[in-house]
Amino acid sequence: MKCTDRKKSISFFCLICACALMCTGCGNTPYEMAYQADSKVSSFNVVSGQDRNVAESFASGLCVVTEDVMDDENVDMSRASAAILLDLNGRDILYSKNAHEVLYPASLTKVMTALVALQHGSLDQMLKATPSVNITESGAQLCGLKSGDSMTLDQALRMLLIYSANDAAMLIAENIGGTVENFVEMMNREARRLGATNTHFANPHGLTDPEHYTTAYDLYLILNEAVKYDTFNEIIQMTAYQTTYFDKDGKAKNFDKTTTNLFVRGDYQPPANVNVIGGKTGTTKAAGHCLMLFSRDSGGAPYISVILGSEETETLYREMIDLLDEINK
Repeated sequence: MKCTDRKKSISFFCLICACALMCTGCGNTPYEMAYQADSKVSSFNVVSGQDRNVAESFASGLCVVTEDVMDDENVDMSRASAAILLDLNGRDILYSKNAHEVLYPASLTKVMTALVALQHGSLDQMLKATPSVNITESGAQLCGLKSGDSMTLDQALRMLLIYSANDAAMLIAENIGGTVENFVEMMNREARRLGATNTHFANPHGLTDPEHYTTAYDLYLILNEAVKYDTFNEIIQMTAYQTTYFDKDGKAKNFDKTTTNLFVRGDYQPPANVNVIGGKTGTTKAAGHCLMLFSRDSGGAPYISVILGSEETETLYREMIDLLDEINK
């Protein structure tokens, strides 16, 4: 299915809007909308082919998913809640299942955390930990930060994206946003700016919260923006990270961890002619096993793939291999 890459005439669009205003007026009489703001439908998911023309004017240069695209029986996503594979240059939908279904993102959240930090912070900015880094949730991935620890934003971003450290997310949020709550609002504002209207963040790390949710399509919008930053692209390709930071007394503390991305680490191999640049992993009991990737084909063309809610790690990576193989077809 072809996505939008159309430059609509501004004057034509304005004419349509003017006609709509004249037809609807300013009274209290209800009128049926061309497409509805359904809570489970992204801003770029429209209900008919005719309405697609309206959406395209807002989404020039972006892929627009309007329906499931599951033509290849060799791609079995029966054990995943949602999945998409998008050709960023051709703006083709190579695969789509439940792209606009609202789901928990787990640590895929941290891509937005990194994006907002890169937008509003500087890499050499010193961050200092407060008690907010003391996360006690069972099973939460941590790098062991304590109140008073200090490091640069650059170091914290690498802990965040490579090792998926939840305490690093809190460190970044409080220092860049002033408070964690303010940083989360910055995340939500950025989501709205990107058109990720079925996304709402409640924290910077992705641990389960009823008010913390997104869609596979919205995650595409977020990752598509993040890969515009060279630092982000550099970090997501790293297989491991070693660094030294300092505690409240100035004593050195060492960090040495490998990436959680099993493609980048080499545990799994992508299909022939597909190069996985990197991405983000995420797992919680509520979210299941999640993965989103930025990849390139043999000619260097970029792709984004997302799988949410898979049953287990092995299944997730086998599903992603099958999904990426669609690039070769």
